[in-house]
Amino acid sequence: MQSLQGYFLVASPHLRDPNFIGTVVLMIRHDENGALGVVLNRPADKSIRELWKAVSNTPCRNEGPIHVGGPVPGPIMAIHTRQDLADLEVIPGLYFSAEKEKLEALMSEPQERLRLFVNHSGWAGGQLENELREGAWFTMPARLEYVFYEDVDLWHRVTREIGRAILLDIVRPKHVPEDPSVN
Repeated sequence: MQSLQGYFLVASPHLRDPNFIGTVVLMIRHDENGALGVVLNRPADKSIRELWKAVSNTPCRNEGPIHVGGPVPGPIMAIHTRQDLADLEVIPGLYFSAEKEKLEALMSEPQERLRLFVNHSGWAGGQLENELREGAWFTMPARLEYVFYEDVDLWHRVTREIGRAILLDIVRPKHVPEDPSVN
């Protein structure tokens, strides 16, 4: 089994689970026991500050929306770029935290690159592998620029990139312009 930790799971147009239609999931952990990820492109209506006020007495200096990480209830989680406050490194320069003390430290000062999640995406051992065999997901290595991408069209952007890579692998052209529409 190849671990997909540090990869994006990109919902295939064939995936009909309403929890994941049009989503890009960052895989935090993946091994034979199961998988854990967070949906990157599902901002909620509440702000980080509103959520933090409801769960902690410590100050919060972070704005922006909280994100719905998936359909599975669980602790508040964050992805960020502060190595000193990491529980786990997801990809080089990107860290995951769920420990209360680390989250409180992240909230106490403004962070430019921070996503806070309620809920998460989870799969039992073998479940994700079955979904991959069925064609429910595309995969690609995660990139920091997309993890903190602010627009909800992230799914379109990433699927175009995956499609282009597949097409280039099949056609194998000698030169591909960055923007083919200028041809």
